[in-house]
Amino acid sequence: MDLTTSSEPGDLADATELHRYAEALLVHLAADGSAPSLPSGVTDVPGYWLAPAVEALVLILSGRDALEPLALAAHLDERRTALFLCLALAVCGHGDRIHASWLGTAFGELADDRPVTPGQRALWLAAARGAYGPVGKIFVLRKLDAVAVPAEDDRWLAALAPEETQAQVPASLAAFPDLATVPEIERAARAAARLRRLRERCAAITSAPTPAQVSEVETGTTWPEAEPLAVLRSLIGQGGPEGPLSSLDGHLLHDVRQDADPHLAALALHVAAPAVRASAESLLERVREEPPESMTVPILGYPIKLRPDGPDQESMATAEQRIVTEYVPRRTRPWLAYAVLAVAVVVFGAGFVLSLPIALAGLVLGAWGGFLLWRQRTQEQADVRNVQARAGELSEQAEKAVWALHEYARESQTVAEAAAEDVAELTRLLRRGPRAA
Repeated sequence: MDLTTSSEPGDLADATELHRYAEALLVHLAADGSAPSLPSGVTDVPGYWLAPAVEALVLILSGRDALEPLALAAHLDERRTALFLCLALAVCGHGDRIHASWLGTAFGELADDRPVTPGQRALWLAAARGAYGPVGKIFVLRKLDAVAVPAEDDRWLAALAPEETQAQVPASLAAFPDLATVPEIERAARAAARLRRLRERCAAITSAPTPAQVSEVETGTTWPEAEPLAVLRSLIGQGGPEGPLSSLDGHLLHDVRQDADPHLAALALHVAAPAVRASAESLLERVREEPPESMTVPILGYPIKLRPDGPDQESMATAEQRIVTEYVPRRTRPWLAYAVLAVAVVVFGAGFVLSLPIALAGLVLGAWGGFLLWRQRTQEQADVRNVQARAGELSEQAEKAVWALHEYARESQTVAEAAAEDVAELTRLLRRGPRAA
């Protein structure tokens, strides 16, 4: 049952002054922890639980006996009375004055198949921040311990250490980033980086948090969450909670996000410990995956199969054929040079018989034909040199890539050892659990 739905006293007009006083009371409690003097007759509203509950709160804050109004309020509505007193005393910094049984009465039971009520969430927040001392935090921990989180639930990993879109390139493959895109290598690198971030996030959550700030009375700051005061206002008839109710898992996942309160995150991580541990072990298995015996990667734009003993010769030969095709343009035979040389011979022969100028013209034509033939041969030799240089560069890069893979194999052993240490430390952090204080 949602206790934040206020139980109004029907059509009793006498409750108007009581609501006004309760509103002023909440303002004072949140401001300086004090309670304004109780006007005469304000709590004379028969049959309405809020009247004796307010009177009991004022008496408790003044250090006087509140047994009679407490008994009456509990008789009229025990759960609302307990919720009102627990939250009001927490807001004003006197959560240590609650009775242990009030928390159990006000909180009720958590369940996976129904939403968390605003009242439960408000008590949860107050206890997590130390409003009720170690006893209150242990109480909430026991309530949350009853929640069964499946070990294969990957939502916790996504909340604690979201997957990064940026590629993870091992140091040994920095000169060959294409090698890092091999699925087995890429999975291992991403898993190692994610496991490290998961450990760091859990270490940050489980490290000793700063003392909880629960009220303006002790710290000079306002109450850090809006839920407790919002629930109190609902209980005194100033409106209901805003927004839809969230599931238990929804609250827990919300509490472990990066900017979450460390006190709430510690409780949520305690609940999710089995799933987090299972995710860490799954990441470790990915880190330990052996790279394939052979892999095909682009080197200088050509697919080359790499093996531990060197690049595959068949793929190298295929690449070299492509280099020849790309770097040697299709050239026709130098027919023009041949034709010019043939004409030069004829002209030179005629000139030798007829006249010297014609013979000289034949020599000029012969020189031009020789130049055309020489230029053709020079271009062909340049093509051969380009092919040889490109093929040599391809062979050199392929050999370096093989050595980079050997270096990666050595580096992967170190990475796997570090990942195992991350899992061991993470397991220790999860076993330690949240601090009760």
